[in-house]
Amino acid sequence: MLTILTRKRASSLALAVALATGSAVVATAVLPAEASAQRTRDRERERDRDRAKQDESDGGGYSDAFREAYVPLDEALKAEGADLNALRPQVAGLAPLPNTADEKIAGGGLIYNAAVRLQDRQLQRTGIGLMLESGKVPAEALGQYNFIAYQLANQANDYGAARTYLQGAIDNNFTTAQITASDLRIAMAESYFSANEYTQGFNYLREAIAQQKSAGAEVDEQWYRRGVTVAYENEVVPTVYDFVGMWIGDYPNAANWRDAINVTRNLNTFNNQEILDLFRLSRKVGALQDSSDYDYYVEAADARRLPREVKDVIDEGMAAGVISSGNLFITEALETANGRIAADRADLPALEADANKPGAQLRTVVAAGSAFLSYDEFAKAAAFYTRALEMPGVDTNEALTRLGIAQVGMGDYAAARETLGKVGGNRLPVAKLWIAYANEVEASAGAAM
Repeated sequence: MLTILTRKRASSLALAVALATGSAVVATAVLPAEASAQRTRDRERERDRDRAKQDESDGGGYSDAFREAYVPLDEALKAEGADLNALRPQVAGLAPLPNTADEKIAGGGLIYNAAVRLQDRQLQRTGIGLMLESGKVPAEALGQYNFIAYQLANQANDYGAARTYLQGAIDNNFTTAQITASDLRIAMAESYFSANEYTQGFNYLREAIAQQKSAGAEVDEQWYRRGVTVAYENEVVPTVYDFVGMWIGDYPNAANWRDAINVTRNLNTFNNQEILDLFRLSRKVGALQDSSDYDYYVEAADARRLPREVKDVIDEGMAAGVISSGNLFITEALETANGRIAADRADLPALEADANKPGAQLRTVVAAGSAFLSYDEFAKAAAFYTRALEMPGVDTNEALTRLGIAQVGMGDYAAARETLGKVGGNRLPVAKLWIAYANEVEASAGAAM
């Protein structure tokens, strides 16, 4: 329980307000107001009036009009067996009367506490608003009072006012055992999302994340998850990929990678070559977890074109117990791959030589890049994709993606980020995920040194 005591100024009237809140979701019941007053109708009346007038000049004190409304209402509310519903009009009628700081803190407290008993949220909001306007709420209670006001405004769908109060709670470091500072930041973003103001909500989350990082503090994973979820459910692109990248950057584990990759798959229609580069990433991060993943990967890679890669993927899936020899499609693909690998490997020197000729055709150069990439010969693959990018007719986004993948494999992470950052079109989300992976691998390499 929080108690605010406002001492009488220029009168013998003593006013006190008690306020408490419980739940993190709804401003819950409070203790009845402990407001008490003394009515002076004889020889002290004139003296009190004179002093009140003097104090009103500096924003304090109580007017006759306020006292005459407040005191009997306070007494009626405290009376045993009080009919609260019958007193509702008087409680509401008190709201316009407070003008001074003392009147606002006292009147607001009476209105708020009576409104809690009446279960009238609009009156609760009026009461808490008056108390905050008074400027007399103790500094240590400002966070709590602002939080209550935020809840009430938010419940009324008055999101602008709710954000103002919520910021007041944040600025005054409000927390409880159940409500963390991080919860409040998420709530601020939610207030924008609830009003369908997605751009503002995402910008707020971005700024909050940047502030945490600049302060050297850990960013709560929930911030990223909420950004990803809202952007995904509302198909806000490319924002969703930005949050996926930040999330994976700070929380890179197989489960999160799988979710991030699935978000990208579900929001796009990829052709085989695009899905191949996405599954290559899935393989790198350990996100291939069911047989259908392997089916898609093997189909996209094609055992006739990339037999070594197909064989390696199938062997890994079988070793992990995810796919079995009973999978006819996989069994046939493995048979094809095994039958092609020796000849395919033997053809590599000739392909390399043809692709290096001054007059080499684009198709030959790209084929060489693709082949060497599948054999993890990243430097050769990078050289061919670099050359391909200078040739007319090249699929620029595909060549950039695979050059970036090769650069990651070479450990040239800065170059990979620069290359993948140039990717656009349908491959943009794939490239963003590869950038996140480059960052993860680079960070891990640095930590191991």
